[in-house]
Amino acid sequence: MVSQKSLCIVLLALSTIAILACLIIDFEAWIVYGVAIFGIPLWVLSLGLLTMAKPRPEDAEERVKEPFTGY
Repeated sequence: MVSQKSLCIVLLALSTIAILACLIIDFEAWIVYGVAIFGIPLWVLSLGLLTMAKPRPEDAEERVKEPFTGY
């Protein structure tokens, strides 16, 4: 779990730097398109994985028994 969190933090930082660099520096069009196609979804994915809801300690066992409540 710790390695996944650290990987998400690194990917978030790299994609943020790439997006900001494309906004500030005048790169070739194919570089900007590459960042738009790969960098922005990667940013959203890594931010989503970092902010996923974690169960409270008293609810953790209940989520294992019934993970799909609410349907």
